[in-house]
Amino acid sequence: MKPEATVAGVRLTHPARVLFPQQGLTKQDLAKFYVGIGNWILPHIVGRPLSIVRCPKGEGSDCFYQKHWTGALPAGVQSVDISEKSKRSQYMVVSELRGLVALVQIGVLEIHPWAAMADALEQPDRLIFDLDPGPGVAWPAMVRAARELRRRLESVGITSFVRTSGGKGLHVVAPLAHRNTWEELKEFARSIADSMEMDDRQRYIATMSKAKRQGKIFIDYFRNQRGATAVASYSTRARASAPVATPLRWDELTARLSPDKYTVENLPRRLSTLREDPWEGFFELRQTIPSHAAQEILRGVPSNHARSSRTQRNRRIAVRA
Repeated sequence: MKPEATVAGVRLTHPARVLFPQQGLTKQDLAKFYVGIGNWILPHIVGRPLSIVRCPKGEGSDCFYQKHWTGALPAGVQSVDISEKSKRSQYMVVSELRGLVALVQIGVLEIHPWAAMADALEQPDRLIFDLDPGPGVAWPAMVRAARELRRRLESVGITSFVRTSGGKGLHVVAPLAHRNTWEELKEFARSIADSMEMDDRQRYIATMSKAKRQGKIFIDYFRNQRGATAVASYSTRARASAPVATPLRWDELTARLSPDKYTVENLPRRLSTLREDPWEGFFELRQTIPSHAAQEILRGVPSNHARSSRTQRNRRIAVRA
């Protein structure tokens, strides 16, 4: 193979470099994978500040997490200047397919977008829960947790979607209108996570302490704060089997599903056979999180009371179709 190759107008150096040794997947293979699923992944990353996981020599070899960008920007990639505490930093923003392939060129194996657009940084438009299993948690318990989280969100008028994380966990995601602040978003997410822990302390935990996670599912609501990220739908993960974070229909989430089922090798086949987007309606849905008063009600509400008070709480919810 030539020492250089061009994919989607992007020059790839060392295209034969193996990025996923277990599968023998090269840099050129990964670039072509993203070109093939471009219509699926781009809506989830275009226009958003990105944090990235780079593995220039491939998965399992000197990978590092990077938020800020100081070098020259490749074609298809822009930057946004973001204020962070005492300084301002540049973040990468992909604007088109060439930008996605350019990430492959610099060894990116994971793409983590903000839950806000670069032109509306203070108005988050995603609510994200990361369900992370502690040691001893079986997959069926993860499925139950995701369904319970969905039910609680529905009880306050929020429609949610689910995806595999590309690892052992699951992400429950709800699109939002640009009407809430980061503070409102995190407070609401915390109230949901706390209510689940309070109702079943043997099964759920909402604190980050790893020492307390044995046999429990960590409901990570910390993704819902300014600057936090979660892996993008259809992004690869820097793991041995070349897994991909994959959106599912809720009825596909069963105890029989393997959490790492979808990979670079088989995801294109799945997408080619779908009759509709598993997240159909995701980008058209406009909803806002409950008001502060509704959040107060959520704290301490036992799960068997959630349905009976649904009507009262929905009066406090503004949802625009």
